[in-house]
Amino acid sequence: MSTTFTLGHSPDPDDAFMFYAMAEGKIDTHGYQFEHTLQDIETLNQRATRGELHITAISIHAYAYVLDKYALLPSGASMGDGYGPMLIATSRAGLAENASDDEIKAWLRGKRIAVPGLMTSAYLALRLYLGDCETVVVPFDEIFDHVRRGESEVGLIIHEGQLTYARDGFTKIRDFGEWWKDSTGLPLPLGGNAIRKDIDPAVRKEIAGILEESIRYGLEHRAAGVAHAMPHARDMDSTLADKFIGMYVNDYTLDYGDSGRRSIELFLKRASDAGLIPAPVELEFVS
Repeated sequence: MSTTFTLGHSPDPDDAFMFYAMAEGKIDTHGYQFEHTLQDIETLNQRATRGELHITAISIHAYAYVLDKYALLPSGASMGDGYGPMLIATSRAGLAENASDDEIKAWLRGKRIAVPGLMTSAYLALRLYLGDCETVVVPFDEIFDHVRRGESEVGLIIHEGQLTYARDGFTKIRDFGEWWKDSTGLPLPLGGNAIRKDIDPAVRKEIAGILEESIRYGLEHRAAGVAHAMPHARDMDSTLADKFIGMYVNDYTLDYGDSGRRSIELFLKRASDAGLIPAPVELEFVS
């Protein structure tokens, strides 16, 4: 008799690529069945606070709120290695192209910023960078239109918008993956996969192995994995989708590694020190 687990991930090409082998039966899932639920990352973050899904994609920021319910799986990381969520606007009038961070922060003061969710890692990066600021929550795929209409002066974009903002008529104000790399030498930790702690430890370990094998299969059968992901590639052709997948499904995704784990610790320590999360975080990974 098989056991079915609920598995939540976002409807984006990188997540679709990551779970391609599992969804298409390309690997041995050890008799386990996985019921895929596709929702935006902020919805999945909120569901994680209620422990609703057995396995879920989660923002590293949100992990700080579910320590009692979930452990991180070692595979499935989304790390921005010198790139990541970014602030965009229709114009940077009054802000020089080579502006310093102090000048950028001064320019941002008093401006309304559209953000994709208060539990996203992008939002936490914004707060670590800028401190207090005026924000409004807007679904991630509506931020461009929101800023274009002038409802906010600045947008905090995630997902494919990081590659399409210039084509769509926006200018970059600051890339937080670049900022984090410059200031720490580490990749910016954005998302991961978590599994409920009430699942037997031996089963958790098996599922960790299945997920790693799924990611590895996709990387080794890239063209097929990209083709599987294309229905989720909003406004991207296969070349751009492949580039986006490569940004967020790579060696870090197979395993965070020492630098990835150090970066999560530092990211959440700075958040705790600044009072931006409830308490200090001790990471718990499925071994």
